[in-house]
Amino acid sequence: MSYILKQPENDKEFEQYFDLRWRILRAPWNQPRGSEVDSIEDECFHIMACDDDNVVGVGRIQFNSASEAQIRYMAVAPEHESKGIGKQIITALEQAAIEKKITTIVLDAREPVVGFYEKLGYVTKGKSYLLFDSIQHYTMRKTL
Repeated sequence: MSYILKQPENDKEFEQYFDLRWRILRAPWNQPRGSEVDSIEDECFHIMACDDDNVVGVGRIQFNSASEAQIRYMAVAPEHESKGIGKQIITALEQAAIEKKITTIVLDAREPVVGFYEKLGYVTKGKSYLLFDSIQHYTMRKTL
């Protein structure tokens, strides 16, 4: 199967993008629709991976300062995991950061995916927060 990486460009694509974010990152913890969106979406760079019919992976990078960006809301549909989609999304997000002359990327990774980010050059700095009283996150950093 081949995947297309692209930025969401219209309301329908953003609806699909946010739907995957909600289904993977919020719905399993009984969080309401809308909890997958925050107030700075329009200031961020978004990327999504699509197969023939569906959005199968998403990611966002926000620009915290002139030198630091933060990856947030990374999600890949479970049936599409381990196919390189997450790595492609990270590469696209890092490229967007490089184009803005960002030198450091930070993120808070859920415990099960810390190893994924380590393979891509991110260094674990320690525990950050516990989401929904059950999902341990770890602060990670990469210098570009």
